Amino acid sequence: MVVVSAFVTRDPAACWKLFTDIALLGAWVPGLRRAQVLAKEKGLPSEVHFEFASSLAYTLVYSYDPAAREVRWEPKLGRRDAVSGYARFEPAEGGTTVTYALSQGEGRSAQERELADPQVALDALRAWLEHQR
Repeated sequence: MVVVSAFVTRDPAACWKLFTDIALLGAWVPGLRRAQVLAKEKGLPSEVHFEFASSLAYTLVYSYDPAAREVRWEPKLGRRDAVSGYARFEPAEGGTTVTYALSQGEGRSAQERELADPQVALDALRAWLEHQR
């Protein structure tokens, strides 16, 4: 699993709220064509099906630790193409430290791995969070 971190000039609660809104993922996840919530638990998506422009498709199961502002995900269907990982939003002076961790499935092509590179994803997330006012 590759773990990367970045500073965002937003408060942790705002980052958490934006990140956990599945309807907004298409605004920053590279190559995402569709994300469909299949199940919810305590108001948060617990199972989500993803489809990408590259023809990847898989379903992830999510778990949440609201006190730590941490989201974890792991594959349910399409394990060879899916990802697993977590995101954490910790208070820092003047904003939030975002930690993003990702492990990619063995079935991904080199191009698909490049698109889902954790640093690329975190850079996209950081830029998007910074512009959501």
